[in-house]
Amino acid sequence: MTESFTRPLLREQELLAPRQGELKRILRAFLLSKTAAFGALIFALFLLIALLAPILTPHDPAQQDLTRRLAPPIGLGIEGASLEYPLGNDNLGRDILSRLLVGSRVSLVVGVSTILLASSVGSLIGAVSGFYRGLLDNIVMRIVDVWMAFPSLLLAIAFGAALGPGLFNLVLALSLTIWVVYCRVVRAEVLSIRERDYVVAARAIGASDLRIILRHVLPNVLAPILVISTLQMGVVIISEASLNFLGVGVQSTVPTWGGMLSDGREFMRDAWWLATFPGVAISIVVLGVNLLGDGLRDALDPRLRRR
Repeated sequence: MTESFTRPLLREQELLAPRQGELKRILRAFLLSKTAAFGALIFALFLLIALLAPILTPHDPAQQDLTRRLAPPIGLGIEGASLEYPLGNDNLGRDILSRLLVGSRVSLVVGVSTILLASSVGSLIGAVSGFYRGLLDNIVMRIVDVWMAFPSLLLAIAFGAALGPGLFNLVLALSLTIWVVYCRVVRAEVLSIRERDYVVAARAIGASDLRIILRHVLPNVLAPILVISTLQMGVVIISEASLNFLGVGVQSTVPTWGGMLSDGREFMRDAWWLATFPGVAISIVVLGVNLLGDGLRDALDPRLRRR
C-alpha cells in the first residue's frame, strides 16, 4: 500500500521540478525560432526604454513651446525641423520623442500589472471551478459565458467610464475584461489534472484541497498561463491605447501613446507625424510581444517543438 502511494508522489515531484535537460530543450527550441528571438529582442528593448525613460528623455514631456507648434521631424526636408527635436513637436510645441519615451512607461506598467492581476484571479477561479466541478463549476462557467459574449473593448470602455480616470482604475478595468480567458483555459486543464495519480495520492494521504490546488494543480498549468500572458500583453497594450484615445484611461496630463494618437488625429493632413510615431510604436511593441508568445507556445508544446 505504501509503495503504491510513493510512486505517484515521486512522479509529482518530477512534474513540479522539471529536469534540467527538459529546460535546456525548451530553451533550445525557443532560440531556434528566429521570429521568437526577434520578438524577445523587441520586448527587451521596450522594457529597457521604459525603465530608462527618465534618463533618455531630452526634454520635459509636458513643456510647451508654441513657437515650435507642429514643427516637423528631421529628415523630411521641411522647414522648421531641428536636431534638438528629432521627431518634431506636437500641437502645443511639446517634444514628441520625450512624450513617446515617457508613454512607454504607462504601457509597461498597465500591461504588466493587468496581466499579473488578471492571471492570478482568473487562474485561481478556474482552478477552483475545475477542481470542485458540480454546481460551482456550472455557475462560474455561465458567468464566464455571459462575460465573453460582450466585445472585450466594449467591456473595457464600460468599466473604464464607470471607474473613472486613473492608472489603478485603468488596470482594474482591463483586468476585469480579460480574467475570463485565464479562467476558461485553467479550468479545462484542471479537469484533466485532478484525475491524475499524484493528485489522487495527495488527497489520500490527507492533503487539504487548498494545498492540492496551490501545490499540485496550479504549478502544472503554468505553461499555458505563461503563453496566454505573453499573447494577452499585446491585447492589453492596444486596449490601454484605445481607452486613452477615447479619454477614459489615465489623466490627460500623463503622456500616453493612445493620448498622442488622439491629439494627432486632428492634424493628419498638415502634421501626420503627430499620430504616426505613437501608432508605429504601438504596432512594433505588439508585434514583438505576439512573436514572443508564439515562440513560447511552440517551445512549451511538445507537439510543436522541434526535435
